[in-house]
Amino acid sequence: MDLPEKAVRLRIFTGEENRIQHSPLFEVIVNEARKQGLAGATVYRGVMGYGKNSQVRTTSILRLSEDLPMIIEIVDSADKIENFKIFLKETMTEGLITAEEVEIVLYKHNQGKK
Repeated sequence: MDLPEKAVRLRIFTGEENRIQHSPLFEVIVNEARKQGLAGATVYRGVMGYGKNSQVRTTSILRLSEDLPMIIEIVDSADKIENFKIFLKETMTEGLITAEEVEIVLYKHNQGKK
């Protein structure tokens, strides 16, 4: 799969405890991205953050949270990202989604070669 030189990076901000039925939301999002053939997805766990309700979530031992911030990044062509945003709007009940144009510098896999 090739990516155009100009692509879109989608960032999805959510909480670790957000679920769709019994599955973590971040897993549902990554699995759907793969199913739709998007170029790739990465999930990051934040060490501290807050959202619209202003409740701070942190890994601090004094205020250890089980609902840490999660960020899912997906990069692909603008048309594939537009289609994926439809899924997100139908699926997500809370969170933040941003999109920005990015320049693809390199996208390749060594296909098992060392």
